[in-house]
Amino acid sequence: MAAGVGGGSIRRIRAMIEPHPESPAGVRQAELMSVPPSSVAGRTQFVRSTERNGRSNGANAMRVADAPVHDWYRFVLSFPPHLVADFLTRFDVSGDRVVLDPFCGTGTTLVEAKKRGVSSIGLEAMPMTAFAAATKVDWTCEPNLLLEHSEHVASIALEALESRGISDAPNTYSIDIGELRRLTADQERLVFKDAISPVPLHKTLVLLDALDNEHCAAVDRHERLALASTIVDSASNLKFGPEVGVGRVKHDAAVVSAWLNRVARMASDLEGHAGHDAPAEVIRGDAREVDRHFPPGSVDAVITSPPYPNEKDYTRTVRLEAVLLGFIRDRQGLRDVKEGLLRSNTRNVFTGDSEGDLVRGHRNIVELAARIEARRIELGKTSGFEKRYAQVTMEYFGGMLRHLRSMKPVLKPGARLAYVVGDQASYFRVPIPTGELLEGLAVSEGYAVEGRELFRTRFATATGEPLREEVLILRAPG
Repeated sequence: MAAGVGGGSIRRIRAMIEPHPESPAGVRQAELMSVPPSSVAGRTQFVRSTERNGRSNGANAMRVADAPVHDWYRFVLSFPPHLVADFLTRFDVSGDRVVLDPFCGTGTTLVEAKKRGVSSIGLEAMPMTAFAAATKVDWTCEPNLLLEHSEHVASIALEALESRGISDAPNTYSIDIGELRRLTADQERLVFKDAISPVPLHKTLVLLDALDNEHCAAVDRHERLALASTIVDSASNLKFGPEVGVGRVKHDAAVVSAWLNRVARMASDLEGHAGHDAPAEVIRGDAREVDRHFPPGSVDAVITSPPYPNEKDYTRTVRLEAVLLGFIRDRQGLRDVKEGLLRSNTRNVFTGDSEGDLVRGHRNIVELAARIEARRIELGKTSGFEKRYAQVTMEYFGGMLRHLRSMKPVLKPGARLAYVVGDQASYFRVPIPTGELLEGLAVSEGYAVEGRELFRTRFATATGEPLREEVLILRAPG
């Protein structure tokens, strides 16, 4: 075991990396290796200044100063840490108070609260993102052990690859593709075709085997979360824009070295945040049933961003890593996950859903759904998904009404809430003023509205028109 995290550990990591100088990853890795290995922190600073997270976009891009811990794994649709920090300050949330994120995703609110010594709790229905959030607020992992064990696992994975004539450095060899490890038939049905090429997939599965065989409970979650990020940002062919899809196909990619870089970042961040012990908890659960998970009057503030009503299937954004890490194993498992989500797109609306009935008395929502259906008929659209646009609109706002109702028992009187929401035009270009409609639902449930503040303006993919993304600020009844 190394006495400390410093030059010795870095040199051992460097010795296991075999960059190929002609590949983009190899050039970046060669540049990295030219940095004096004085500390993990110095190396991490260089990596963060030269890598761009493929899941960041526009105003949601993370500030460099916010990157530690937040960038261990980041959802493409995450809101930025600085927005959370602003509302923690505005709501005067100090260490003796509790902040809740009922749609916590990968834990942006929870991590930012923990950095400021504030207790936090999160609720998340998707298993991959719940795992990410829970790992990102676990700062008990010992950085020396994390580095040492990851080096050990990497050496085993590299030996296994080399025994087949495979180097971690990309494009330096030829191999019979038919002999490589593959996904199971159930797994292949769940992921995009060409989401990951055969050679990077083989390397990933070999590394996963090494993690399984050399399991160390004290560092396992952090190692696997580092691999989740590596799968998407380094190994896969995925691209992230308005939707997730397949971009430029990389026939090979470094996996083990990229994973080690991720682990080194984590180790540095864990060192830098030693002593931050504000409690943080993540619970797998449905945001429409908040009162089932938390005691009455336990929450002082809420900072969250629920899904918006559109055709983004949020499970697709994390599907590849969720499948490879075993969080979703087959189509039934995927359905089980979707049934626990707010109905925000037509791919997770099911026969028997009836939350739309909860908003039958809200005229503006009913009229909106009627306009969407009338537009469908006018355009002659007859696909199964298009026929559900009006229904999913009703189900979405019905689900959000159910969420707001379930929130009331767990809030302290006068608790303040911030909901980051965005207007939409995904359904035949019919405008959906999400914030305005949610404000009406909140008022009907007894919440006081402090305002709706513009966060950013973005452009609708379908129309090119500007859409508002705003923060709906509420105060709890009582």
